[in-house]
Amino acid sequence: MEGSMQQHEQAEAAKLPTVLAVDDSANNLRLIRGILAGECELQMALNGKRALELAVSDPVPDLILLDIMMPEMSGHEVCRRLKADPRTRHIPVLFVTAMGDESDEAIGFELGAVDYISKPINSRLLRSRVKAHLRLHSRELALESMVLERTRSLVEAHRNALMQLGRAAEFRDNETGLHIERMSRYSALVWKQLGLPEADIEDFRLAAGMHDLGKIGIPDHILLKPGKLNDEEWAVMAKHPEIGAKIAGKASSNLIMMTQQIALTHHEKWNGRGYPHGLQGEEIPLVGRIVALPDVFDALTSVRPYKPAWSVEKAMELIRSEKGEHFDPEVVDAFVAVLPEILALKERLTD
Repeated sequence: MEGSMQQHEQAEAAKLPTVLAVDDSANNLRLIRGILAGECELQMALNGKRALELAVSDPVPDLILLDIMMPEMSGHEVCRRLKADPRTRHIPVLFVTAMGDESDEAIGFELGAVDYISKPINSRLLRSRVKAHLRLHSRELALESMVLERTRSLVEAHRNALMQLGRAAEFRDNETGLHIERMSRYSALVWKQLGLPEADIEDFRLAAGMHDLGKIGIPDHILLKPGKLNDEEWAVMAKHPEIGAKIAGKASSNLIMMTQQIALTHHEKWNGRGYPHGLQGEEIPLVGRIVALPDVFDALTSVRPYKPAWSVEKAMELIRSEKGEHFDPEVVDAFVAVLPEILALKERLTD
């Protein structure tokens, strides 16, 4: 990791960093330009509004030198807005001001500033502080980049492992792989209709397809039995949600968290009469409430060794009758809204 960070710093050193200086005095800006000449590419703003515009322009500043006492918008307000914006909150802010009271410094640090330099400006001090904070910021960015890359690699490894386990469960079951594909895609359409985050939809779709992960732990004579299960056999089969949740493990990523919740709760019912824990209403995680409906719909409208396929009309009649009983009413409404898309998928993904 240290070697990678050094390589990042060497690459960054090959180009001059960008520093944004903000002061309502053109003389002060000229002074700062002279002090930092050759050390950085300097952007200048005479007011807070212009500073906020430059902060999100290309190139994004690596550091901001910010006066406090400015007309219309104070440096404190500029800093507050910078730190509230995800695009600029990471940029280090150094206040350069004649306001030298300890209370002023405290306000600046509370707003997220990293340093405080008093006027009149000491050339040597300004140059050394800017260099130090640019170097620190570069190391922080390098570390953040490596952490994100390793996190992505770990999540990808978890995703691949869970997909393999999902395939293993699928091969042992008497349901087809296309059931998994259909119900997971139906679930994703409902997710989108509910207005849930687009960034999470792919993880959700993968997690939905692993809802029956726990069937890996069910004996073949029960799992593959063509007829109706007796009470003892059903008691064993009803353990598959908890088995699946244990296989998924604890939530070390968004994908694993959703897989664990879906595996555990896709047989819970809105009215509290489901299993394994008899959760009711919003006690059931939303991902479990969503997956429950497409799973039932696809099972009803598909041929199984123990039953013929239901018509879509008959299946939807049952689903509507179970609104507020088996199924979350909002999920039923979302499912009905995307039913044309679901039927188009069903037509393409026929067993």
